[in-house]
Amino acid sequence: MPPVQIERFKETDAAEWDEFVPRTNNGTIFHTRRFLSYHPQGRFVDHSLWFDVEGRRFAVLPAVELNVDGRRLLVSHRGASYGSIVYRNPLGIRDAFDYVAALLKYAKADGFTGIDLTPPPRCYVSKPTDYIEFALLQNGFTYRKREISSVITLDFNPEAVLGTFSESSRRAVRKAIKSGVKIQESDDFAAFYRILERNLRLRHNVKPTHTLDELFRLRELFPDKIRLFAADYRGQMIAGVVLFECNPQAVLAFYISHDNDFQQVRAVNLLFHEIVAWSVREQYKFFDFGIFTVNEDPNWGLGRFKESFGAQGIFRDSLQLLW
Repeated sequence: MPPVQIERFKETDAAEWDEFVPRTNNGTIFHTRRFLSYHPQGRFVDHSLWFDVEGRRFAVLPAVELNVDGRRLLVSHRGASYGSIVYRNPLGIRDAFDYVAALLKYAKADGFTGIDLTPPPRCYVSKPTDYIEFALLQNGFTYRKREISSVITLDFNPEAVLGTFSESSRRAVRKAIKSGVKIQESDDFAAFYRILERNLRLRHNVKPTHTLDELFRLRELFPDKIRLFAADYRGQMIAGVVLFECNPQAVLAFYISHDNDFQQVRAVNLLFHEIVAWSVREQYKFFDFGIFTVNEDPNWGLGRFKESFGAQGIFRDSLQLLW
């Protein structure tokens, strides 16, 4: 393979970048400039990269510069859930090693003293391959952390969704239906945000990842990829899930929240019944519930809750090399 050349991203490249990402094996909306553009100027020092071979684009890396404990690090873009090298098919083992070698050469020449990457989990990969991760490990990277994300494999018909749930979750779905809970798509992100904000404050004393204005901005940027499914009870929204349609492979439940005052009607269970059925009809292969570990420490209750809908755990890895 001819030498891999690395070139730093320029704002004038944004349209070309966003045309490239959907044609890759593992790209998601989190890798696009359109998604990353919602962050205000100055929040991050962008240092995203192109990987070229003989003038042709073969891969990209959405990245930022971070100073950590006196080290200047090149890291997967902190404004997104996933990063790492996003590559075209087909990817050979030699290609993967050449991309990693070129990245290391570039980073060292530019004065970085380490690299930290978070690849998208395997459910987002169109043609499964671990070549990039293998090349990283063979070049001295180690796992900085390995979180667990809950994923449902959508290999059943929409009518079969209830049968994939645990018995307790099936009972909860039936109770929600009997109680009169209705599920529908909604544009009332403000009403959902009030539920989310209150829930996070009461349970964890934290704020949502996004402000309401940022959530509105993302919805404007991706009107066909970011959706709110809401549970209505007696004319009031009592629960909701914000979905990100990340790529043709997988849809992600980015925000999940409910009003504790109405927990007894089990609206969340019915919400996921309808959302999983919708995901199957839309021909997604995987439904990603997101992680239930924090710094590799499991939230056992949250893990069991997600398993009750048929989810199983896969790794969400972060790999790092310091020098």
